[in-house]
Amino acid sequence: MAFLMKSMLSNQVKNLGLGGGGDESKEESTPSDPAAAAGMTREEYEEYQKQMVEEKMERDAAFAQKKAERAVLRVHLREKYRLPKSELDENQIQMAGDDVGLPEDLQKMVAEDQEEEEDKDSILGQLQNIQNMDMDAIKEKAQATFSEMKQAAEQKCSMM
Repeated sequence: MAFLMKSMLSNQVKNLGLGGGGDESKEESTPSDPAAAAGMTREEYEEYQKQMVEEKMERDAAFAQKKAERAVLRVHLREKYRLPKSELDENQIQMAGDDVGLPEDLQKMVAEDQEEEEDKDSILGQLQNIQNMDMDAIKEKAQATFSEMKQAAEQKCSMM
């Protein structure tokens, strides 16, 4: 309660202009030089700023490289599934340079997918698909289709 009363009264007194000089003294005590504020000499502060800029540039370059790698992956997937190309991906790849490629783990995944698709497209893959088919279901479906066609023909043709 005492704190509340004190803060309310001090705010009112400051508003009246009678004793509100506390903020000005705080502003005067802070040094205007950022090096002195950080507790360093001017040379140390400049070196520190230079290191910060270099680190930021390295982070930005690594981020651009990652973005370009993701763009390469998206381009690859678009080609694989015959989707429309994106100019944004192409721009990201160009910005990063021509040395952009897929990361090793993604290259392995792409290679495995290509091998699986090649196996499915080969004659042996098609033969395996034939073995997995249910021949009885295919026969029943063919007979049902044939009987439907026969009934449709009988309804249209008066000779049958």
